[in-house]
Amino acid sequence: MDSRRSINQQESMRESIGTPEDDPKPPTPENPTMFQGFEWHTPADQHHWDRLAGAVPKLKEIGITTLWIPPACKSGSPSSNGYDIYDLYDLGEFDHKWSRPTKWGHKESLIRLRDTAKHHNVGLIFDAVLNHKANADHTERCRVVEVNPEDRNEVISEPYEIEGWLSFDFSTRGDRYSQMKYHWYHFSGTDWNQENQKKAIYKIIGDNEEKEWCQKVDTSELGNYDYLMFANLDYSNPDVCNDVKNWGVWVAQELGLKGFRFDAARHFSSDFLKEFIDHLDKTLGEGWFFVGEYWKGYVGPLEKFLDEMDHRFTLFDTPLLENFFMISNFPYADLRLIFGGTLVQSRPLNAVTFVTSHDTQPGQDVERTIPDYFKPFAYALILLRAEGYPCVFFGDLYGIKGHDPAPPACSGALPSLMLARKLYAYGEQNDFFDDPNCIGWIRRGTHDRKDGCAVLMSNFEDGKKRMFVGENRRGEIWTDLLPWSEGDVKIGDDGWAEFRCYAMSVSVWVNKAAEGRDRFGDFDTNIYLE
Repeated sequence: MDSRRSINQQESMRESIGTPEDDPKPPTPENPTMFQGFEWHTPADQHHWDRLAGAVPKLKEIGITTLWIPPACKSGSPSSNGYDIYDLYDLGEFDHKWSRPTKWGHKESLIRLRDTAKHHNVGLIFDAVLNHKANADHTERCRVVEVNPEDRNEVISEPYEIEGWLSFDFSTRGDRYSQMKYHWYHFSGTDWNQENQKKAIYKIIGDNEEKEWCQKVDTSELGNYDYLMFANLDYSNPDVCNDVKNWGVWVAQELGLKGFRFDAARHFSSDFLKEFIDHLDKTLGEGWFFVGEYWKGYVGPLEKFLDEMDHRFTLFDTPLLENFFMISNFPYADLRLIFGGTLVQSRPLNAVTFVTSHDTQPGQDVERTIPDYFKPFAYALILLRAEGYPCVFFGDLYGIKGHDPAPPACSGALPSLMLARKLYAYGEQNDFFDDPNCIGWIRRGTHDRKDGCAVLMSNFEDGKKRMFVGENRRGEIWTDLLPWSEGDVKIGDDGWAEFRCYAMSVSVWVNKAAEGRDRFGDFDTNIYLE
């Protein structure tokens, strides 16, 4: 376990150590929770910024502190989710690529979302696609060599010329916000030769010598994973670096951002990423939140990347997701192993925990289907424990659209789990992981968030477990916040009580008289505009 401690763990230490009477304890900060504000099949009706602005007040009420918005930049079509990025500086402002708004809406609506989020003290996290560009305005001729798709270090052709989609003049925007135009020499690779309609991985050759793939990327797959798709940006080019760094400052100011989510972080230069962060710090001040998408199912490469980034960074805990996937799809698997080999176990301050994302939802390239029964387990494990920074998925809260729609996850209990985190998941954490199929833990509360909670889950038969909540709780009557356990639990004089849950179920027990119990009720999941 990382020797550093989360905010809640630090607060627990203060509780146990105590403070001098003339040195009052500081207030316990509210638990942070991120919300991914889209799913892959969100309707392309240009009204999503309006949806999110309307949802922000309710999201704030149940505990959301940061909102991860989808790529807001102009892409190749008005129905695209934005990962085929065209122009970083067009946030739905310029009539280009067959539309003025993006899939998500006009810039004016995005500005209204910005203002709403600021009013409710919800930080915006921008989904930054910095690895590549797509949907060029014109073709340009350039010299290339083909490389082996399975080993990008292996050249498999003699040098020759292709006609690549590599010229970006942004004619509608012109020079507004940035005068930079992109040409073949701003890229290190591409995947299409318009001249003969051939798809391949082409490494671009410079005027005098062959360019090389960046080495500060993931080199454990395919020889070198600098190239991912479309026209691959070359961050050894100073003009590219300066333009993207300046964009970071511009968009942060334009939208009042709290931070960035970096798409495809293992596919472009980590050295440039540090430059990007340094430039933000020096220009606008420190205090940003950064999270990277780094798809690896084991923790070693994630730890190595965090070391390279000097720990000023977080990553999505993909090993934890793999554990959720494996354990939930294996009957009566050992729940005590759930955190083994995960980032939240080894680097809790750098782990963003999640259950589903737009990349893993059904039908996507890295689909990881978590069975319906296990979604409440997984969300309880990321929302109600001290370690990690949890991210809730739009599709789990509001449902999934598309050809194979799905209702909200957790049988409607996800808002209650989120609100339980906001109100009760504080203070010292005591684990009762003594049974392979029934585990539980206690959160003891803090000096100013006193109530705490008890969580129990079983992936086999009906579960019951004696857990210690504290002698100061003697005589209290606790009930389950969720709709799946009935009756009361009375805390004994010794501070112990037997908590229970049904088979294949979760229970979250809280003092019946706890502050905020009246706030648990129906949450409107009908976010879509009629």
